[in-house]
Amino acid sequence: MGRTLEEKQQIVTGLQENLSDTMMAVVIDYKGLTVAEITELRNQLRPAGAQCKITKNTLMRRAIQGDEKWEPLADWLSDSSAFLLIKDDLGGAIKAYQAFQKATKKTELRGGVMDGQPLSQAEIKAIGDLPSQDVLIAQIAGAINSVTAKIAVGINEVPASLARALHAHSESDDQAA
Repeated sequence: MGRTLEEKQQIVTGLQENLSDTMMAVVIDYKGLTVAEITELRNQLRPAGAQCKITKNTLMRRAIQGDEKWEPLADWLSDSSAFLLIKDDLGGAIKAYQAFQKATKKTELRGGVMDGQPLSQAEIKAIGDLPSQDVLIAQIAGAINSVTAKIAVGINEVPASLARALHAHSESDDQAA
Protein backbone atom coordinates (compact mmCIF):
# COMPACT_ATOMS: atom_id res chain seq x y z
CA MET A 1 0.00 0.00 0.00
CA GLY A 2 1.35 3.44 -0.97
CA ARG A 3 1.97 6.37 1.29
CA THR A 4 -0.61 9.08 1.77
CA LEU A 5 0.03 12.66 0.69
CA GLU A 6 0.37 13.68 4.33
CA GLU A 7 3.07 11.03 4.95
CA LYS A 8 4.97 12.17 1.87
CA GLN A 9 4.82 15.79 3.03
CA GLN A 10 6.19 14.76 6.42
CA ILE A 11 9.06 12.92 4.71
CA VAL A 12 9.86 15.98 2.57
CA THR A 13 9.77 18.24 5.65
CA GLY A 14 12.07 15.82 7.50
CA LEU A 15 14.51 15.81 4.58
CA GLN A 16 14.51 19.61 4.49
CA GLU A 17 15.25 19.72 8.23
CA ASN A 18 18.11 17.25 7.81
CA LEU A 19 19.55 19.24 4.91
CA SER A 20 19.34 22.51 6.85
CA ASP A 21 22.22 21.52 9.15
CA THR A 22 24.15 19.41 6.63
CA MET A 23 27.53 20.60 5.33
CA MET A 24 27.74 18.20 2.39
CA ALA A 25 25.41 15.73 0.69
CA VAL A 26 26.69 12.79 -1.35
CA VAL A 27 24.54 10.64 -3.64
CA ILE A 28 25.35 6.95 -4.01
CA ASP A 29 23.74 4.11 -5.92
CA TYR A 30 22.95 1.46 -3.33
CA LYS A 31 21.52 -1.18 -5.68
CA GLY A 32 22.32 -4.68 -4.48
CA LEU A 33 22.88 -3.88 -0.81
CA THR A 34 21.10 -5.93 1.79
CA VAL A 35 19.39 -4.39 4.80
CA ALA A 36 22.25 -5.65 6.99
CA GLU A 37 24.82 -3.94 4.72
CA ILE A 38 22.89 -0.65 4.75
CA THR A 39 22.74 -0.87 8.54
CA GLU A 40 26.50 -1.48 8.61
CA LEU A 41 27.07 1.59 6.40
CA ARG A 42 24.93 3.70 8.73
CA ASN A 43 26.86 2.42 11.75
CA GLN A 44 30.19 3.30 10.11
CA LEU A 45 29.00 6.82 9.18
CA ARG A 46 27.52 7.72 12.57
CA PRO A 47 30.85 8.37 14.43
CA ALA A 48 31.83 10.89 11.70
CA GLY A 49 28.62 12.87 12.18
CA ALA A 50 26.94 11.61 9.01
CA GLN A 51 23.81 9.68 8.22
CA CYS A 52 22.60 7.60 5.32
CA LYS A 53 19.07 8.41 4.13
CA ILE A 54 17.23 6.27 1.63
CA THR A 55 14.20 7.88 0.06
CA LYS A 56 12.51 8.12 -3.29
CA ASN A 57 14.13 10.48 -5.76
CA THR A 58 10.86 12.36 -6.24
CA LEU A 59 10.64 13.12 -2.52
CA MET A 60 14.25 14.33 -2.44
CA ARG A 61 13.59 16.40 -5.57
CA ARG A 62 10.71 18.12 -3.74
CA ALA A 63 12.85 18.65 -0.63
CA ILE A 64 15.60 20.45 -2.58
CA GLN A 65 13.29 22.35 -4.93
CA GLY A 66 13.90 26.09 -4.61
CA ASP A 67 16.92 25.65 -2.30
CA GLU A 68 19.97 26.95 -4.19
CA LYS A 69 22.30 25.21 -1.75
CA TRP A 70 20.99 21.73 -2.64
CA GLU A 71 19.44 22.02 -6.14
CA PRO A 72 22.57 20.59 -7.87
CA LEU A 73 21.69 17.23 -6.22
CA ALA A 74 18.95 16.86 -8.84
CA ASP A 75 21.61 15.91 -11.42
CA TRP A 76 22.19 12.57 -9.65
CA LEU A 77 18.61 11.62 -8.77
CA SER A 78 18.04 8.47 -10.78
CA ASP A 79 17.67 4.74 -10.13
CA SER A 80 18.16 3.67 -6.51
CA SER A 81 19.66 6.59 -4.59
CA ALA A 82 20.94 6.81 -1.06
CA PHE A 83 22.03 10.11 0.41
CA LEU A 84 24.96 10.57 2.76
CA LEU A 85 24.21 13.70 4.76
CA ILE A 86 27.47 14.83 6.36
CA LYS A 87 27.21 17.30 9.22
CA ASP A 88 30.60 17.29 10.96
CA ASP A 89 33.75 15.53 9.79
CA LEU A 90 33.70 15.56 5.98
CA GLY A 91 36.92 13.62 5.53
CA GLY A 92 36.05 11.05 8.18
CA ALA A 93 32.61 10.38 6.70
CA ILE A 94 33.97 10.01 3.17
CA LYS A 95 36.72 7.69 4.44
CA ALA A 96 34.10 5.59 6.24
CA TYR A 97 32.05 5.33 3.05
CA GLN A 98 35.14 4.48 0.97
CA ALA A 99 36.08 1.70 3.42
CA PHE A 100 32.54 0.34 3.21
CA GLN A 101 32.57 0.55 -0.59
CA LYS A 102 35.93 -1.23 -0.77
CA ALA A 103 34.64 -4.03 1.46
CA THR A 104 31.30 -4.57 -0.31
CA LYS A 105 32.10 -3.46 -3.87
CA LYS A 106 28.35 -2.93 -4.34
CA THR A 107 27.80 0.81 -4.19
CA GLU A 108 28.75 3.53 -6.62
CA LEU A 109 29.42 7.16 -5.81
CA ARG A 110 27.57 9.48 -8.19
CA GLY A 111 28.43 12.94 -6.92
CA GLY A 112 27.76 15.42 -4.20
CA VAL A 113 26.99 19.00 -3.28
CA MET A 114 28.67 21.35 -0.82
CA ASP A 115 27.71 25.03 -0.42
CA GLY A 116 25.64 24.93 -3.61
CA GLN A 117 28.53 23.61 -5.69
CA PRO A 118 28.31 20.22 -7.41
CA LEU A 119 31.21 17.90 -6.64
CA SER A 120 32.52 15.16 -8.93
CA GLN A 121 33.69 11.76 -7.73
CA ALA A 122 37.32 12.94 -7.92
CA GLU A 123 36.59 16.04 -5.82
CA ILE A 124 34.81 13.98 -3.18
CA LYS A 125 37.73 11.55 -3.10
CA ALA A 126 40.13 14.50 -2.66
CA ILE A 127 38.10 15.70 0.34
CA GLY A 128 38.28 12.18 1.75
CA ASP A 129 42.08 12.23 1.40
CA LEU A 130 42.37 15.30 3.64
CA PRO A 131 43.44 14.73 7.25
CA SER A 132 40.64 14.42 9.77
CA GLN A 133 39.42 17.41 11.75
CA ASP A 134 41.24 16.20 14.89
CA VAL A 135 44.54 15.87 13.00
CA LEU A 136 44.16 19.35 11.49
CA ILE A 137 43.44 20.85 14.91
CA ALA A 138 46.53 19.11 16.32
CA GLN A 139 48.66 20.43 13.45
CA ILE A 140 47.41 23.99 13.99
CA ALA A 141 48.00 23.73 17.74
CA GLY A 142 51.52 22.44 17.10
CA ALA A 143 52.24 25.32 14.72
CA ILE A 144 50.94 27.87 17.23
CA ASN A 145 52.98 26.26 20.01
CA SER A 146 56.17 26.37 17.94
CA VAL A 147 55.64 30.07 17.17
CA THR A 148 55.17 30.93 20.84
CA ALA A 149 58.24 28.89 21.76
CA LYS A 150 60.33 30.80 19.20
CA ILE A 151 58.99 34.11 20.49
CA ALA A 152 59.86 33.12 24.06
CA VAL A 153 63.39 32.13 23.03
CA GLY A 154 63.76 35.41 21.12
CA ILE A 155 62.53 37.49 24.04
CA ASN A 156 64.84 35.63 26.41
CA GLU A 157 67.78 36.10 24.04
CA VAL A 158 67.58 39.93 24.06
CA PRO A 159 68.57 40.39 27.75
CA ALA A 160 71.09 37.55 27.51
CA SER A 161 72.75 39.22 24.51
CA LEU A 162 72.76 42.55 26.30
CA ALA A 163 74.31 40.94 29.38
CA ARG A 164 77.05 39.30 27.27
CA ALA A 165 77.76 42.60 25.52
CA LEU A 166 78.01 44.48 28.85
CA HIS A 167 80.23 41.74 30.29
CA ALA A 168 82.50 41.85 27.24
CA HIS A 169 82.65 45.65 27.41
CA SER A 170 83.50 45.61 31.13
CA GLU A 171 86.27 43.05 30.54
CA SER A 172 87.71 45.19 27.74
CA ASP A 173 87.65 48.22 30.11
CA ASP A 174 89.42 46.15 32.82
CA GLN A 175 92.13 45.06 30.39
CA ALA A 176 92.61 48.61 29.12
CA ALA A 177 93.10 49.93 32.66
